[in-house]
Formats: sequence, structure tokens, C-alpha cells
Amino acid sequence: MTVEPLKELYKSYTGEQPETVQELPASGSNRRYFRLTGVQSLIGAIGTCREENEAFIYMADHFGKKGLPTPKVVAISDDRMSYLQEDLGDLSLFNAIEKGRLTRSFGQDEKELLVKTIRQLPDIQFAGAVGMDFKNCYPSEEFDVRSILWDLNYFKYCFLKATGLEFQEDKLEDDFQSLAEVLMRSKSSTFMYRDFQSRNVMIKEGQPWFIDFQGGRKGPYFYDVASFLWQAKANYPDSLRNELINEYIEAMRRYTPVDEQYFHQQLRHFVLFRTLQVLGAYGFRGYFEKKPHFMQSVPFAIANLRELLKEDYLEYPYLNSLLHRLVEMKQFADTLQKQTLTVKVMSFAYKKGIPDDTSGNGGGYVFDCRGINNPGKYERFKPFTGLDKNVIEYLEEDGEVLTFLDHCYELVDASVARYIERGFTNLMICYGCTGGRHRSVYCAQHTAEHLHEKFDIKIELIHREQNIEQQFQPR
Repeated sequence: MTVEPLKELYKSYTGEQPETVQELPASGSNRRYFRLTGVQSLIGAIGTCREENEAFIYMADHFGKKGLPTPKVVAISDDRMSYLQEDLGDLSLFNAIEKGRLTRSFGQDEKELLVKTIRQLPDIQFAGAVGMDFKNCYPSEEFDVRSILWDLNYFKYCFLKATGLEFQEDKLEDDFQSLAEVLMRSKSSTFMYRDFQSRNVMIKEGQPWFIDFQGGRKGPYFYDVASFLWQAKANYPDSLRNELINEYIEAMRRYTPVDEQYFHQQLRHFVLFRTLQVLGAYGFRGYFEKKPHFMQSVPFAIANLRELLKEDYLEYPYLNSLLHRLVEMKQFADTLQKQTLTVKVMSFAYKKGIPDDTSGNGGGYVFDCRGINNPGKYERFKPFTGLDKNVIEYLEEDGEVLTFLDHCYELVDASVARYIERGFTNLMICYGCTGGRHRSVYCAQHTAEHLHEKFDIKIELIHREQNIEQQFQPR
């Protein structure tokens, strides 16, 4: 597979040879993408399946005529195996919300991008379906029982069997059939994007644009909501997820009435189905094709599944019990434990020495609080600590300690986010002052509470000189 067809297309379209041809990171499919620059920057695609290419080319043209924000295809090779499309830049929604994904604390700008995206989804699903010839879809023109069972068996053979977990196939197939029947209650004539997730949304001039929709077909809108909001690595907190569901429902009302109770009930089944489908894909790409990116995503999908199972799926008793056994398998429980970051926050007295790092990790910070005005020099504060109201009020009165902590938080938050991303398990943060009683205690306590509020991690808080210990468990 060479890039020569793309170079020829570029020259025929622009009149000039491309100055550079750079291959872009691989996606989940076998298509290869390149950025060609010169008189114009364009994205070139080389596919391995003519029908899949045809599906994308047809849909891009159809959506473009509807005024939907999708890339325009500007040149197509005679054999239809390669094409050039509009370059939407390098910023995906997945990368634009990176800070929120890592910390589970999404800023206002990130939330606005997510709201814009989810509110445009009904436009693609409803307006995009009008006049569409679904016979151009590939590999199937409609979401039906057969395609549901394909995906469920994909999960069974490519993921479940690969884990070594024993199960009774006939009982599992009975529940697969029941799940298919529940999903088919939502049969509709809308466009189902199928792989609607933040990696397939590009941000151009602050607005979302949509790519990689070639797997779409006629089908229920629930699937795309589940795909987007339960994306394995998106890491949305429940509060934000619920907010985005409400935004979606409000936007969808432009096209159809919505029974919110039924919507939420039915969505839950699609979330389960999508999670199993994703695990099947990860199993195939990871276990069989040995692609590390997909293996790294498995713990996130298992974590999603573990959360879903907090409310049992009683409609599928055997599948429900099997999935409980799956998420508790040692290989996944160990992975979860390895990925959980523990931050130890300590207050101490310098005259008794800086605390040792018993984890052996050696990473972290020691902040010196002795530059802050000391309550301990006043008799009225000596019997108290940085946990007591009168000491807290004294320290906060001039704002000095608050400014100090703001600077500490900036450093600590950045490290915690990176430690989580890289799978590290221990970080130590120490605050020292003269007696380890007032300033350091105040700072350590507030840092532990700040981190607990912002991150989904375990925190061990120790006020060494007071012999006080407190734990904050992951939320």
C-alpha cells in the first residue's frame, strides 16, 4: 500500500505536487490516513475495502448537502480505494478535554465543547437520515437482530473466551437473545453513527466537526448516546453525564417528543450492549492483533462495566452473574488496584525531621510553611492546632496561607493528573513548620480535602505530631 495514489490525487486537485506527506496515527480500522501539505493542506485516506470507502464518500456528500459539519471529500481515485478530504486540523475533542478526563474535574470550556457536541448529535441522527439511501451503508444498512448478535458473539469469542472464564454457552445465548429483543424495541428510521465518541469529533475554530461515520446505518438513537457518554477513557463523572443527557434530550425535542422515563430505562440496556461490543473490539485488537493501545483500554471498559453492575440487569440473569464474575477476575481486580493512585499527605515539625517515604517511590513534594505568619507565637493559640476554628480564622484573615496553597495546588494537581495517566500508585506531599501543629496541619488538611474533591483517588492524611490519621477513599 503506497501513498502514490494520494500524491497523484493531490496534484490533479491542486495542480501542484505535495510538499510533505505525513502519516497520521493509526485508528481502530485498517485504513491509513496522511496529511498532505503544499498549496493546500488535505487529509488523504487509503482504504482496504472499496465498499467502506464508498459508504464514507456517500455519507460525507449527503451530510455536506444538509449543512452538517462533516469533512468534504474533494478528490477520489478511479479505483475508489483512496480519496482526499478537507483537513479539520489536529485537535480532537478527546484531546481538548484531556485535563477533565484525567482529573474527572471538567472546566467550563471543556463542558461547553461537550454540550455543543451532544446537542448536534440529533441533527446528524434525524436531519441526517432524511433522504439518506441506507443501501449505501456498510457492512449493514440497518441495526437489526443479526447485527446485535454479531456484536454480542464478538464479545463472547474475542474477549470472554480469551480471559479463560468458564461459562455455559447455551444459557449465555438465551440472554443474548433477550437483550436483542429489548434493544429492538427501539427500532427507528434515524441515522445511527455507531462509533460516536470523542476521538471522532474534531474541534475547528471552537466548533465540533464529525468524522469516521462510515460504519453508520439506520438504527436507534440510544446507541450513539451510550457510545459517546460511556466511552471507556472519557471518564465522565455521573453528574456531568446526566447533564449531557439532559442537553441531548432537549436538543432531540426539536425532532420528536421524548418520554424521559422510558428514555433512561432503555438507554441503560444500550449502555450494557455498547460496553460488551467495545470489549469485543478491544479483545480482537488487543489479544489477537497485539495492539497495545487497545489492551491499555481494557481496564477502563471493565471499570465502566463494574459501575453498571452496581444495579443488576435482572432481565438477563445468567449474563448478569457472568459479568459479575468477569469484573472480579484477578487479572482485572489487580489491574484496577495497580491503577489506583494513593496520595499520602503529611504535616510535620522540621525539628523532628522530614518524613520518610515508606512506599519507596521517592516521588512528591515537601512544602515549607515557615514563611507563613505563625499562630504558635501567641499564647492563645498554643493549645490548639490547624484543625481548630480560631486558628483557621487567624491563618485565613490576611489571605497569606490561601495564596500559598494556591501555588501548592497548581504543582500538586499537575503531578496527580500525570501520575494517574501514567498508572503510578504512590505520591507523597508533606507540609512542614516549626512545631508541626498549626500552619502545616492547616495546609495538609486542606490539601487532602482539595484532592479528594477533585480526583478519584485514595488519600492517606497523617498529622504526624498529633498522631492523627484519616483516609479518603476513591469516590
